[in-house]
Amino acid sequence: MFIEFMLGYQSGEPTTTTWMAIPRVLVLLSLVLVGALVVLHHGKSSNWKTTLSSSPAGAWLMSQFEKDPVHTLNKTAVEKLAKDHRLNMDSVAARRLSRAKFLELHSEFDYNVPAQEDREMKLNVSEKYVKNSRNLEIFVKSWVPAERRPKGVIFICHGYGDTITFFNEGLARAFAVAGYAVYGMDYPGFGLSEGLHGYIPNFDVLVNDVVEQYRSIKERPENKGLSCFLFGESMGGAVAIKAHLKDPSLWDGAVLVAPMCKIADTMYPPWLLVQIMIALAHVIPKAKLVPHTDIAEIGFRDIAKRRRAAYNPVAYIGNPRLGTALQLLQTTDFVESKLAEVSLPLLVLHGAADQVTDPSISKLLHERAKSKDKTIKLYDDAWHCLLQGEPDDVVENVMMDIVTWLDAHAAPKGGFDQQNETELEDRIAMAAPHLIEFGKLNAVKEIL
Repeated sequence: MFIEFMLGYQSGEPTTTTWMAIPRVLVLLSLVLVGALVVLHHGKSSNWKTTLSSSPAGAWLMSQFEKDPVHTLNKTAVEKLAKDHRLNMDSVAARRLSRAKFLELHSEFDYNVPAQEDREMKLNVSEKYVKNSRNLEIFVKSWVPAERRPKGVIFICHGYGDTITFFNEGLARAFAVAGYAVYGMDYPGFGLSEGLHGYIPNFDVLVNDVVEQYRSIKERPENKGLSCFLFGESMGGAVAIKAHLKDPSLWDGAVLVAPMCKIADTMYPPWLLVQIMIALAHVIPKAKLVPHTDIAEIGFRDIAKRRRAAYNPVAYIGNPRLGTALQLLQTTDFVESKLAEVSLPLLVLHGAADQVTDPSISKLLHERAKSKDKTIKLYDDAWHCLLQGEPDDVVENVMMDIVTWLDAHAAPKGGFDQQNETELEDRIAMAAPHLIEFGKLNAVKEIL
């Protein structure tokens, strides 16, 4: 592009080609500046390539001069990712086909439990696509006790790049076996819902979509009079907090697991870098320029469970889009500024060794929230994915803490007495395996 730009001056005056090249030149210069800022910001790094590639600008620049499509120096990882069809699932049709093919090729995988097994567990499980007010087709799924009135209702807000299917299938079934009606939806652009894969043009609009869908479910006759709880994990924690702030009276409580509600001061980008990022996001918001780390590698402590994460057929695994990254950055700024306005009953859970979201931020949420009813639990040595990636005993302890809290807050409206410790342990013993065992290959479990 510099050649195009300079050729226009050989004749003494700019040409059409010159004017067309100017925007790209400006973008490149901005990216160079951002890369330089990151190098200065992380000047102690002994590996300049690693430092430079840690910024969106540096990653883009390196991708232009190194034949490395995913901005990493690990060639084995590049070859593996290049073969992964999930990097090419921008359309919802591609994602739905991926899921269908997965179920066809891996019938032994405990991913979508057969209807007969759901009936044996005395659960009504259904999924459907619904049009929202923006005329987008949204994937919605429910898991409801079939032979008794639910103790309460749980609405799941999934994390970034995730889906209400796959690991959340196991989580939802565990809560349903424990006696709760569970509902979930894929956000626009994620999972099986319409939208460009992994793209969040406006986080506030995404939250509006969630509130609209969950409000309509909450108002169904079968859910009238029951306590309704938001369950948010990681980015889903930010979704849940913003949903609560939009209508503080709508929910009876929230369970937040490793919530994304602030970027640690030591991790926050320099002011000038943020301003350049904002400018670039207006020009190329859908570009996949932001380097990332494999969340499974630093989020799943149990190695066998970490392997299962690679089976998720509709996960977004590409580099984050520039516009999405900006929305997440701005959302954490907003949520941090509103922590003192969080007023609903709150259970916050976080792994003490989490490298994805900072446990100190959960402590800050607990300290600042004006809720009179708030509880925080930190789990020693645990990583980011408390319910999917920890050893079985940790998962059971976390489930016990969540269900105990839910029971205490659902009992007044649900019309049931809290069970004694032995009865509660029996319920968890029945519920937890649906989460712990989820994702194992039924026919060949020994390979995991």
